[in-house]
Amino acid sequence: MAFQAGGQRPVPRPVPDSREAQAYLRDYAMLLQAVPFPSFVVDQRWDVVLANSAFNSLFGRAAPHPTAMPDVNFLRFVLFHPDAGTVLGDHESRWCLPMLAQFAAALERRGHDPALQAVRRDIAQDPIMEAAYRHGLPHWIRSVGESAAEPDGAVRPLLHPDPRWGATDCRIVEETPATLRDLGYTRLTLVLRETRRTAPSPRAARRARRASGHLSVVPAPEA
Repeated sequence: MAFQAGGQRPVPRPVPDSREAQAYLRDYAMLLQAVPFPSFVVDQRWDVVLANSAFNSLFGRAAPHPTAMPDVNFLRFVLFHPDAGTVLGDHESRWCLPMLAQFAAALERRGHDPALQAVRRDIAQDPIMEAAYRHGLPHWIRSVGESAAEPDGAVRPLLHPDPRWGATDCRIVEETPATLRDLGYTRLTLVLRETRRTAPSPRAARRARRASGHLSVVPAPEA
């Protein structure tokens, strides 16, 4: 997936075959624009179909990346973009591990999907992320419970570039109408909370810029 510039798309992507579905998505894009919080629609591969201006404001400063732009594929952004930790607070434990768990469940259901297989190969190319996926993730799920991987209702930290929000929390709300669900899509909204968090130190911010594949929260098992 090649890098595409941010900003509001004039038409949804990817476009379904049905004209009625296309018209529905165009109208749904207008609905998303009326939402003040970051809101976006993904397909079963986490390809971003629609995203509103608040989403672009939150993630728009991410540097160009060939495969992991936030408005192209949200799974790849969380796992592989080096700037992910500058927006997603407590990136490894609060965002990467739940996303890895969701990915593992999707791969179990749809292991034939070439896009999911490509993500799995990219995980395997990073020894630390591979160790986290194969060994750390099952331990994490046993410790926190499978429900911890579910996005709906989860409260997770954000580092918003807008100083009016700054270091804060968001509640992830999954709200998918039947028509979107029938198309294989899911809508997620990051409801920003007024409660401020302690901003990370400059050193912590620099550490957050390392490649997000280098998970340290789940160390590799001893040989």
